[in-house]
Parts: sequence; structure tokens; C-alpha cells
Amino acid sequence: MSWQPIVVGVDASPEAAGAAAFAVRMSQRAGTTCDLVHAARDVWASVGVEEGVDALWHALVDQARASITAVLAGVVPRELVDKMTVRLGRAPVVLKQTVTDLGAGLVVLGGKHHSALGRWLGGSTSLNVARTTEVPVLVVGSSRTVIRRVLVAVDGSAASQPTLQVADRYAALFGAELRALSVLEPLPVVPGVAAPDATEYYRMLEELLQRDVWPLICTPGAERLVRYGRPVETLLREATTWQADLLVVGSHGRGWAERVLVGSVTERLLNHLPTSVLVVPVGAAAVVEPPDARLAAAVA
Repeated sequence: MSWQPIVVGVDASPEAAGAAAFAVRMSQRAGTTCDLVHAARDVWASVGVEEGVDALWHALVDQARASITAVLAGVVPRELVDKMTVRLGRAPVVLKQTVTDLGAGLVVLGGKHHSALGRWLGGSTSLNVARTTEVPVLVVGSSRTVIRRVLVAVDGSAASQPTLQVADRYAALFGAELRALSVLEPLPVVPGVAAPDATEYYRMLEELLQRDVWPLICTPGAERLVRYGRPVETLLREATTWQADLLVVGSHGRGWAERVLVGSVTERLLNHLPTSVLVVPVGAAAVVEPPDARLAAAVA
């Protein structure tokens, strides 16, 4: 299967420059193209292109282009910088439209750490793009320039299949080791209800993994591991201990209210960014009731 074009969202930050350099190397390895895109800040949208302000708009665009070019100089090929697209609008909207226009298969962004207040007020670009994208998003958050170890998180649902397919493909592209990890959470405690048999609960979960998930892995010699604990903390610990260069996770596309009130595993990982994170969008049709919920009821 051939690789589709890669779109890189850039600004004048060093993180964006690092992400662009990584994307260029990746595109060369995959035998595909790489396109740089900058979304002009929302404040410029109020300027418009009406008579009398067109010159100001172009001046602002030229200023943005110049600042980004200065950061990317010597980091990525000059011809790519010269071809960089500058579009008016919010980054998630601009990137989504660019993906559609180019038939791209991946969005690459530089990873940045944001405070809780900053995420609440405006959110980060990587989070907002991951929430809306229909193609995988690679958030480059590591100084490592070579991908030798790929860690993929699976949860036993139907979302595991597309996530594993992407992890297999990227492990093959980089010639990397692949480790698949499923984190089994503690049984929920319901007041006034007798606790189910934890031993039977975990046994059934592991049988489900053996039957329905592990056979989906195609990478030769890939490890298959089960850990017990809270997903985010366990994944962060595993990525750090194993020194993973890339963490692949599926995004279930849950609703806005749940993201604000609870927060998804994917979003919390992007906030912590233990290494480069590849977010695989999983369509709503692929998401089924998590097996732990069904099994908890079965063994209660």
C-alpha cells in the first residue's frame, strides 16, 4: 500500500520546526510528498479582504511567512518552505481542509505543553486537531530522531483493529520493534453491590485479548503485554521505562461534554506527551461497549 501525502502544521515555534524536519525525513522514507501549512491567527480574520484592508491582510501574511521561514531555514529543504501554504482560519479547520484538498493521510504537529488553564480557555492545536481529524495525527514530542520502538495501546474493543493496523504499518516503515499493551483497569466499586470476582474478571478479559485482539498484530516478533492499573499512568510509565520512540493510541471521538468533564485517555496523554504520539481516529461505528463493562456485569 502506497503512502499518502503528509501535511505539516507549522508556526514560528521550535517545536514546529522539529516536527517539520521529522515529517520530511518520514516522507522521504515513505516515498511520498510533504506539504507545510500555516493557519493565520483568528485575530486576522476580522481584517478580511475588503477594499481598503487587502494590503494590510497581505502584509500580515507576509510577516507570518517571514517569521516561519526564519525558523525553518536550514531545517527543511528551501523548496518546501517556498511552497508553504498560508490560509486564513483556525488551525483545525485549515488543516482538515488541506488534508481533503491534497488527499493526505497524516497530519504532523509539534508537541507543546499547556497549562490546565490554557487548555480550558483555548485548548491546544494538537488536541483540537485530534478531536476533529479523519486521518491520523502525529504529535512530535520527543527529541529522538529515529523511531526504533513503537508502543501501541489497545483496549479490547473494536477500536483495537484500526489502531493496530496503523501501528503495524509505522513499525514496518521505520523497521522498529512493536509492543502492544492492554491496560486492565481495577473493577468498579458500586456502593451497596457485592464486588464481583476479580480473578474471573481478569481471566475473561485476557481470554478476550488472546482470541480477538492479539491475532490482529502482523509485525513479526511483536510483544503482547497486559498490565493492571489506570490507563494513563500505566501507559506513561510503560512508554518511559521501555523508552518508546512512538506511542500509538486510538481516539474514540467521544463528545465534547465528556472531554471537558472527564477527559479521554488520548487527551491526557497528549497533555503529558511522554514521547511522540500518533493518534488514530476511530469511527463511531467501530467503537463498541468496552469489554470491561460487559465482563463486570457477567461476573457480578
